[in-house]
Amino acid sequence: MGLYPEIEPYEHGRLDVGDGNRVYWEVCGNPEGKPAVILHGGPGSGCTPGFRRYFDPAAYRIVLLDQRGAGRSTPHASAYGTDMSVNTTAHLIADLELLRRHLGIGRWLVWGVSWGSVLGMRYAQTHPGVVSELVLTGVATGSNPEVTLLTKGLGRIFPEAFECFLVEVPEGERDGNLAAAYSRLIESPDPEVRARAARAWTDWETATVPAPPRSVPRYEDPVFRLGFARTVTHYFGGDHFLGEGNDEGVVLRDAPLLARIPGTLVQGGLDFGNLLGIVWRLHRAWPGSELITVDDVGHNAGAVGVVDALVAATDLCAAR
Repeated sequence: MGLYPEIEPYEHGRLDVGDGNRVYWEVCGNPEGKPAVILHGGPGSGCTPGFRRYFDPAAYRIVLLDQRGAGRSTPHASAYGTDMSVNTTAHLIADLELLRRHLGIGRWLVWGVSWGSVLGMRYAQTHPGVVSELVLTGVATGSNPEVTLLTKGLGRIFPEAFECFLVEVPEGERDGNLAAAYSRLIESPDPEVRARAARAWTDWETATVPAPPRSVPRYEDPVFRLGFARTVTHYFGGDHFLGEGNDEGVVLRDAPLLARIPGTLVQGGLDFGNLLGIVWRLHRAWPGSELITVDDVGHNAGAVGVVDALVAATDLCAAR
């Protein structure tokens, strides 16, 4: 099946969402088509042109945005003076609602990858009337046990890389929340400390990928790397700003709220997020959801089997 051909946006802009932030957005495909919005991962990675290709451009009005501090949105998280206190899950959800109304959209399909799946589900749980379907991959729920797994638990599987990951963290903080410790390092007034911490964080992420690709070219861009690491650690170290109860998983707890929203979950069989059984538990708690597991694939939305499943899902939604 594969991806649809490359397309360019027919409309774009920056939306003033308050707090000094202007969120970049673009629309491509069919202006009269079924509305869909794409939520990128990270948090902080930004959207790329390839995301446009998961949808039939003749059937969909495809909306992409760079979340606060990411991509072409301003101010960028890599700038030391950027206020991260106004970059939370609640702020991002409010931005989605502002953009939806700005574009005159009533309901839209929400497509999310990795962190985008967390944001998409929380958005649907709090605004169910405006979400027609959910198509998610690299699925996570943003719970604290997931963060602990990714920052500590995988150290037993990748001990050499984990030793390097710990080097930047002060010894007295190594038994605590490592994401929060890294967030403090990246907020340092010393640019060298920030740069070293950002590099160490992205090196750890790269080292723990269980299947190709094992490199992320954008991590070699120091601006992207710093903005990405700053945003990820800000969210990972702050309970993903999901409120009390995130030790048990707020998104998973509220999965029954998605009962009237059809959902497709496409997951790589080698995605380490599976080790806690989160995706399976989410599927069981979400009436009407479909779980598709693609063997021999990790946390990779671009893998062949994952692409085919995602495109089939958006095609099916368009045909409804």
